[in-house]
Amino acid sequence: MLKRVLLSSFLLSTVATIALAESAPITGIVESKCVIFTETNGVYGAPLASRLSTAPADGGVQPIIRFDVALADAFLGRISYPTSFSSSPSLPDTQTFTGDVEVHTVSDVGMADYDTDKIEFDNTHEYDLTVAGTTRFKVSSQMDYGDTKALPAGTYTAIVNAECIAK
Repeated sequence: MLKRVLLSSFLLSTVATIALAESAPITGIVESKCVIFTETNGVYGAPLASRLSTAPADGGVQPIIRFDVALADAFLGRISYPTSFSSSPSLPDTQTFTGDVEVHTVSDVGMADYDTDKIEFDNTHEYDLTVAGTTRFKVSSQMDYGDTKALPAGTYTAIVNAECIAK
C-alpha cells in the first residue's frame, strides 16, 4: 500500500510539474533611427564614345542619397560608388570605373567635418554620423571603356550602395 501511495505521489508530482511549465515570450519592436532615401537618381552622360559619366558637365546627373539620423553618434553611413554595371550590353573590353562620394548639404553645422573625417577604402566612403539630422551625399561615377573603344548602344545601369550600420 505504501508503494502505491509513493508511486501515485511521484506520478502526480511529475504531471503537476509538467502541467505548470509555461513559456512567456517577450517581444520588442525597434524602429530605425537611421533612414536612407534616394532623392535624385543618377544618369550617365556620354561625353566621349568610350566614356560614361554622371558629371553635369558631361551631360550626366549625380545621384543624391539622403541619410536621416534620429539618434546622434549611433551609426556609420557607408556609401559605395559603382565598380561594375548591374546591366549593360555585352562589353568584352576592359571597363575602368572611378568615382567619389562627398557631402552635398547638411541640416546642422555640426556635420561640417563629415567629408574631412570620412574613411575611404576601395570604392567605399564611411562617415561617422555623429549629429542627428539630415545629410545629403552626392555620388559621382565614371566608366572608361577599353583603350578609347566606342561603347555599344544600349542601356547601362550601375548601383550606388548606401547603408546605415549601428555602432
